Parts: sequence; structure tokens; C-alpha cells
Amino acid sequence: MRILIVEDHAELVTMLVRLLDTAGYASDCTTTAEDALIVLSYTRYAVVILDLGLPDADGLSVVRAMRERDDRTPVIALTARASVAHRVTGLEAGADDYLAKPFAPEELLARIQALLRRSGTIVDRTIDCGNVSFDPATREVAIGGVPTVLSARELEVLAALIRRSSRVVTKAHIEQLLFGLADDLGSNAVEVYIHRLRRRLTLAEADVEIVTVRGVGYMIMERAA
Repeated sequence: MRILIVEDHAELVTMLVRLLDTAGYASDCTTTAEDALIVLSYTRYAVVILDLGLPDADGLSVVRAMRERDDRTPVIALTARASVAHRVTGLEAGADDYLAKPFAPEELLARIQALLRRSGTIVDRTIDCGNVSFDPATREVAIGGVPTVLSARELEVLAALIRRSSRVVTKAHIEQLLFGLADDLGSNAVEVYIHRLRRRLTLAEADVEIVTVRGVGYMIMERAA
């Protein structure tokens, strides 16, 4: 599922790309209204995240142009202008949702899922690696079809790994996830939870393994036959 980011602030773009990638979404980025309309003319997206303060035009011009050519792709408008009048103007122009900066990443993800449900796009899908399945909507895990209960921290680590199966997840990223749940963790917290998760997978006869990429991080992948 692919999302278009139309935003000219480099740091925010970097944050959005990482956030969407972690949540299992692919993304493309443009920095101007003109480029956004060109990309939208030949690529279908599940959602457009649109900054209203673009360097070449008001972001609402993008929404109006999309609706005029009958492009009904859901649009979340981002803006520092948080007045009721601005929100009303944006919604009347055709935006589907409105999020004032600064915003919590979790709120943006929740709004994306709400829009996808409203538009009929299937979002409650499982992510599989071997015989391990993770449902992002319910945050449930099954191994070989059998529901498996993990602690909150174990679940965060597995979710991060399985969303990027066969790709490296940095140790720093996993640390950020763990310390977001609690601040009473030791300096070796990542190693501890990777060890626990490996043990759980082995006991449940999972056909995947968590591989250490020395000096970088970890990745989950199917075991070689």
C-alpha cells in the first residue's frame, strides 16, 4: 500500500517516511504542488499526505485539481494554520481530514487507517514471514496458525522486525521502541528482548530466525531449508 507525501520540509519528510515504513506502508515524496499533480496523474495512491504551505502554490490547489479530475484519493491536509476557518476551508476544498502541526505520529497513523476503512481499502491485513503472522490492526501474533501471546516489549520488537522482514532493523530503532514503553531498561535491553523473542520462536517451532547484523542491528527471515 503506497502513500504520497507532498511536503517541502526535509526533516518532516524524513520522519514521515520512517514512520510509514515502520507501519508497513510504502511512500513516495514530492515537494511542490506541480510535481504532486504530475505524479498523481500516473500513479494510484491509497492516501495523500499534503502540506498546505507548499513553495509553489497553496496545497489546497492540489486538492481542488484532484477533485476536478475526479481523483477521489483520500487526502490528509497538514498545516500550521489551526483555526476553525482554515479547517473548514480545507474540508470544503475536498480534503478528507485535517491535522495541525505539530502532531503525534500515532495520531497520523490512526487517521490514515480511519480514511482507508472509510474508503473501503482493506487495511486489516496480516504481515507474514514464514509461519509467523502479525496483524497490525489487532496486534495479534500467530505461529503456525496458533495464537501466541507476547509481552508488550516482545511484541514491539517482533512487529518492527516482521514489518521489514529480510531487511535490517537498526539497534537504535529497536531501542527507541523499547524506551518508548518504559524508561527503566538497562543498557543491554535490546539484546535481552531479542534473546527472549528468539527463545519464544524456537519453542513455538517457528520456521524463521532473527539474524544479528553485527554493528548495525537485526533482521527476521525464513530459515534455510
